Amino acid sequence: MNFPADLKYTKDHEWIRVTGDTATVGITDFAQRELGDIVYVEIETEGEDLASGDTFGTVEAVKTVADLYMPISGQVSEINPDLEENPDLVNTDPYGKGWMAKIILSRPAEVGDLMDADAYAALVG
Repeated sequence: MNFPADLKYTKDHEWIRVTGDTATVGITDFAQRELGDIVYVEIETEGEDLASGDTFGTVEAVKTVADLYMPISGQVSEINPDLEENPDLVNTDPYGKGWMAKIILSRPAEVGDLMDADAYAALVG
């Protein structure tokens, strides 16, 4: 499985890429494999301020629905518009075109609480 070293990870299988005061968020390669074919992504929290651990949306696969959790506190500033027509981008490119949301960080220090690629790989074993 692929866990890019430039990302941070959560125990709930989200990844985060921080650029300045903004973070891009998605689910990991491990998570998309566990879920199976993704058929729908619902994120209706654009513009909302949420705390780390809050639910910001859901992802629906053929066999289940899973909540998406904020890896870090901030405001959901953008949702990936391509996922409406092509939710399978989460399966085919989870760290690229399959990103889910962008967040304006309100507590950047929380990034230090997240796992690096090696710790996340050990978690999912």
